[in-house]
Amino acid sequence: MPDFPALGLWKEAICLNIREMMEQREHDILSPYASKSSESEGRDRWEEPCDIRPVYQRDRDRILHSKSFRRLKHKTQVFLAPEGDHYRTRLTHTLEVAQIARTIALALKMNESLTEAIALGHDLGHTPFGHAGEYILNEICEEGFSHYRQSVRVVEVVEKKGKGLNLTKEVRDGILNHRTSGSPKTLEGKIVRFSDKIAYINHDIDDAIRARIITEKDIPKEYSDILGNTVKERLNIMIHDIIINSLDKPEIIMSPDVEGAMKRLRQWMFENVYKNPAAKAEEGKAQQLIVQLYRYYMDHADRLPEEYFIMIDQCHEKKERVVCDYIAGMSDSYAIDQFEELFVPKSWKV
Repeated sequence: MPDFPALGLWKEAICLNIREMMEQREHDILSPYASKSSESEGRDRWEEPCDIRPVYQRDRDRILHSKSFRRLKHKTQVFLAPEGDHYRTRLTHTLEVAQIARTIALALKMNESLTEAIALGHDLGHTPFGHAGEYILNEICEEGFSHYRQSVRVVEVVEKKGKGLNLTKEVRDGILNHRTSGSPKTLEGKIVRFSDKIAYINHDIDDAIRARIITEKDIPKEYSDILGNTVKERLNIMIHDIIINSLDKPEIIMSPDVEGAMKRLRQWMFENVYKNPAAKAEEGKAQQLIVQLYRYYMDHADRLPEEYFIMIDQCHEKKERVVCDYIAGMSDSYAIDQFEELFVPKSWKV
């Protein structure tokens, strides 16, 4: 087939126009309060712009294709090693957050790509065994540990063998500030912050009912009268409330009644689900497993996978931090396998 250099240049020009047209479309269609891709504060390391995708779409794709994202499918949300395929994992939680956040962002004419990138990346730093794993790593690591800071560290340092994903500042800010006490700089980040709570309150209720820890009738009437009597009703009311109260405003807010009921329901969940003996039955064992792994790799850093050992030996990262990186990145099943490999005697065969 003959080579036509001019055809290649023509295709390149068309692709370049695609990105520029998409960036212009954001200015034409999105709310004046939305974050525009062409106005991003950029990345820590300069890169040649993609010929098709604006920066936030590119970030979203990088997160989706990362190893850390794939490992979320085998990390605990609330229930450790549940019997049954229908309980949420950290991955399905993340996808539900992204779906809720995109619904709100679309209705408010916010930047969907930025919203989805933050949502998909917000829990990348979560440990195996859910918050039980996070708690024990924070206890034993001298520098402390929190999943939201670790999520940022994953995309800045840990991924790509120490190079990170080089995401935009807006995405990293949203990931860092998705927690309850966080204050994201963008409205898209504020949408994810609300969506995270809406998602886990409702799907954790659904899982707790499935596990026969609570019933729908156990939820106090003072909350259900405002928020509804089913998962579907609660999702519908909470999402609509944010959209109605935030439309054409430079802020993302809920009405006082709905937000107050949501916060009180969240507290009720802590007392009746998250601290319930049935949900916490295996947490002590999981935490001791993490303690043993941490101590082992602190004493035998040379046994870490090469990419982690290089971070200590050549990049001069603190050993405590890198050991936390490695353990936090494990899935539940991989952590158990590593523990058995290191500490459980194997049967001897001739």
